[in-house]
Amino acid sequence: MTGIPTLPHENRLLRLSGQIGLGLLTLAITLLGLLLITFLIGRVVPIDPVLSIVGERATEAQMQAIRDKLGLDLPMWQQFFIYVRDALQGDLGTSIRTGEPVATEIARYFPATLELATLGTIFGTLVGVPAGVLAATRPGSIADQIVRVVGLMGYSMPIFWLGLIGLLVFYGELGWVAGPGRLDPTFGMMMEFTLKSYTGMILIDSALNGAWDVFANALSHIILPAGLLGYVSMAYISRMTRSFMMNELGQEYITTARVKGMPEGRVIWVHAMKNVLVPLITVIALSYAYLLEGSVLTETIFAWPGLGSYITNGLFAADMPAVLGGTVVVGVAFVTLNMASDILYRLVDPRART
Repeated sequence: MTGIPTLPHENRLLRLSGQIGLGLLTLAITLLGLLLITFLIGRVVPIDPVLSIVGERATEAQMQAIRDKLGLDLPMWQQFFIYVRDALQGDLGTSIRTGEPVATEIARYFPATLELATLGTIFGTLVGVPAGVLAATRPGSIADQIVRVVGLMGYSMPIFWLGLIGLLVFYGELGWVAGPGRLDPTFGMMMEFTLKSYTGMILIDSALNGAWDVFANALSHIILPAGLLGYVSMAYISRMTRSFMMNELGQEYITTARVKGMPEGRVIWVHAMKNVLVPLITVIALSYAYLLEGSVLTETIFAWPGLGSYITNGLFAADMPAVLGGTVVVGVAFVTLNMASDILYRLVDPRART
């Protein structure tokens, strides 16, 4: 008796299911490793969490009560199990400085970083990709040299120096943009007490509320720090786009398309860009993740109440639950973006689905 043959689309579904399962397993192992690292950091730092909570004048009985409450007398493996269980339930501990749940505070600070990094990545992509393509299609030209020099400057100049110069020129001298912070005090009070919050991102929330005066003020505040982060992102994206595009333009299928008389714009933006887009997705995702985790200096210079500032303030105050909770959130965002880029990679490149 012969078996029933497996249809090609069934094979593709089985392979896709296996890839998704493997991806989820990898994600779970990565997140578990991240939690293990943050747990160990919290145990090896020379800061006694009990003293941070009760102070140096507390009695031994009070210190022991806090130690029992935190489970610090339990075996290390049991402490880690409790830590993972609480993290999976969204419990990242309690801030020593404020006494509020760390997850609640992060939910209040993270949208500011997300808004800033998203605008920076959009700017970097919209400018960096065309600049990289322009440089690749005219190697050695003035345009190519300008793109490479501008990109090199983005790599070389410290972000805190660019931020200070930007504030001095565009805010202090020219008055083209607003100063540090997310909103002027008056608009900040309107946003807090009058308007409804949907996402925590002021540009989106003010637009949804129809408060266009708040939107304009928020845009004036965010345009300079987002532009600086976008410049750093653009430097990386344009450089990688140039490299990918130059490699594709040397392939035989590009030569064949040109010999057949295909318009140059179609050759570059349809045929070559289709293959460049595959590795470029990963580059953009990594750039976005870098802006999410690496905007500490920018947030400090512009008094931006984001996750970077939250973690920095926690470090200065020896508030380890806040620091470790923020680190976990950044790590989860980084891993999630990598997984999303891998999914997009498979959707864009048919060879990855075979």
